[in-house]
Amino acid sequence: MRGDGDGWSKSPDGVRHWGRFGAAGLLLRAPLPGGGSAVLLQHRAPWSHQGGTWALPGGARDSHETPEHAAVREAEEEAGIAAAALRVRAQRLTMTAPSGWTYTTVVADAERPLATVANRESSELAWVPEDEVADLPLHPGFALSWVGLRAVPLRVRLEADHEELAAALPRTVDLADQGFYWLHTLAGGPGTEVVVDTERPDGPSLRRADLLA
Repeated sequence: MRGDGDGWSKSPDGVRHWGRFGAAGLLLRAPLPGGGSAVLLQHRAPWSHQGGTWALPGGARDSHETPEHAAVREAEEEAGIAAAALRVRAQRLTMTAPSGWTYTTVVADAERPLATVANRESSELAWVPEDEVADLPLHPGFALSWVGLRAVPLRVRLEADHEELAAALPRTVDLADQGFYWLHTLAGGPGTEVVVDTERPDGPSLRRADLLA
């Protein structure tokens, strides 16, 4: 039933978490003109829990909802982002409490930074370049999980006849134990290569299936 997840879950140590059946949030990326990515963040309203911090659109799961369904619904309610405008790529269980309460982060892409409409739970919404997210005063829970959620940018150089692959980019790729990568294309050239331009010098093990999934 809609709304039956609203309420606090209390752990044995007295710590409370919002969501009787757990909670979920949407980490939505979109491409920047220079090839990097931006993440949609919510500046939480002063009256809300941890108000004044930055976090993901999200909230309590209802009893009938999967984490994906709850995260996408919350993004529409809190940011005006329609489900049809995004594509879910992965999800991560990013927090578990002694009570059994969990928070799941659902990772998705949009073709471009989308217009947003804030509800009363937000002071503002902003598309923040990925490498600037950690500079903001983040919600403590989001700050802890951001290290594992951040996507490393990869430039992918494709041959001219790789239209199918090119059409799949830019996008987030989830390589599980290797983490998340943000793939974008360069101009065509001889051969196909992946160029790592950040702090993972050994690079990921990419397959065609990773690009097209």
